[in-house]
Amino acid sequence: MADFTLKRGYKYVNRVDIFYRDTLEGDEAVLCLHGRWGRGETWSEFMARYRDRYRIIAPDQRGHGLSDRPGGCYSGEVLAEDMNELLRRLVGAPAIVVGHSMGGRIAGTLAALHPESVRALAILDEPAGTPGHAYKLMDDGTPIDPLTEDWPTPYPTLGSAVSDLNDRFKRETNVRYFLESLEETELGYDYMFSRSAMGALSRDYHDWYHLLERIECPTLLVRADESWCLSREEAAKIRKALPGCEYSEVSRSDHMVYADNPGEFYRGLDHFLRKLA
Repeated sequence: MADFTLKRGYKYVNRVDIFYRDTLEGDEAVLCLHGRWGRGETWSEFMARYRDRYRIIAPDQRGHGLSDRPGGCYSGEVLAEDMNELLRRLVGAPAIVVGHSMGGRIAGTLAALHPESVRALAILDEPAGTPGHAYKLMDDGTPIDPLTEDWPTPYPTLGSAVSDLNDRFKRETNVRYFLESLEETELGYDYMFSRSAMGALSRDYHDWYHLLERIECPTLLVRADESWCLSREEAAKIRKALPGCEYSEVSRSDHMVYADNPGEFYRGLDHFLRKLA
């Protein structure tokens, strides 16, 4: 896949510095929102595919990557406000918003609360009901993410990080997802997300069914056919709340729909985007 030039930078929005990647060119913007533990880097292939047609913006959301990792609230509304201000600063016009997993919740919340900022919406494998994400509290009340709290970081070598992730995940796409959030420090290799922020995302999560009825823009809901996150019953409830919502399932995927089966995913997304033209 051909290399391309990206602008990388920071914008101070909603009292945090948000790091973003921006292809700059294109008449219409697409904002891509990653899932929990991720980074905007996960959208590299998406950017390469669509950069000739759209201006692609892929930020690191608060608590992740190179963006600020403050304490405090990590509700969908707070993160959606981050993205609304980012769009206003960078684009100043409605954008197509694509969100995967947690990013799908933020994208949907953004479309509901700021319809003037979202021309169309794609929610990738994310429920609107409570997913049962666990979190723990330290003695001082700080939330902590139980998924990663006992991961043996910092890893002494990159190879040891790869080996550990391969032991934890069956799919190479999940391993790559976490490797994209890994950085080398003076102590070894560690993750760029804040573990307390990951816990806060669960602590501050709530159902957002009540927001679905406020979404008026064209919407695509994509489910992984082996999803551990979005059941068919839950997908049906979302579709019922969003009359006219387009729906597709991506085969041979359990969550990372754009990475597990890119050919099938991008065919479905292309169909949706063509209808917006």
